[in-house]
Amino acid sequence: MTDNPLKASTEDQELVSLFAGLDTPGVSDAMDKLGLHGQALRIAPLADYSRVVVGPAYTVKYVPATVPAGTVGDYIDDVAEGDVVVIDNDGRTDCTVWGDILTQYAGLRGIAATVIDGVCRDVTKALSDGYPLFTAGRFMRTGKDRVQVESVNTTVAIGTVRVASRDIVVADANGAVIVPRQRAREVAETARQIEKVEAAIRDRIAQGDTIKQARAALGYHTLQRKA
Repeated sequence: MTDNPLKASTEDQELVSLFAGLDTPGVSDAMDKLGLHGQALRIAPLADYSRVVVGPAYTVKYVPATVPAGTVGDYIDDVAEGDVVVIDNDGRTDCTVWGDILTQYAGLRGIAATVIDGVCRDVTKALSDGYPLFTAGRFMRTGKDRVQVESVNTTVAIGTVRVASRDIVVADANGAVIVPRQRAREVAETARQIEKVEAAIRDRIAQGDTIKQARAALGYHTLQRKA
């Protein structure tokens, strides 16, 4: 691995650790209960990943290119180990903003994953390396001379969700959820409470309860309802 001199802060590590053992469905339910919108619509995993990715968002905003065109990927040198690159390409599916070179470099630098409101290419490299990508699709046409980086670590939009720099991204085979950084502890705690009840329901079913009995006994239908 190419050593990444940029390491996660103590606070970043603490916030990420809060989500250990949780997945996007549980976090999504917690967000619903707390009245927060964070589910990234139309953003799907490139593969059926077996693990959950959690990391702070390093946000990147792309815009149509000027003449001459500006840079498309040099920001990657400033992304810390464990970060999730979150790219807003305005949902464009006609040109890509992520390919095999970025996949290789991100993997070597210990970057956790990439989430794109747009498309990626060179997916064979990402699949063979096991590098987690969450996108609106895949397409082969380059974004060079078509789009350029407008800003980094500003507020962006991913699949109808507002994403601020350093918000917490939780992503897995179900998709991606963005947790506002200032609410991360509350969301994680609520998700754990919901998961505890769902685990108890599964236990009761295994012991012979009908699903109706188990759900009624433990209040399943109101788990994600706003308090």
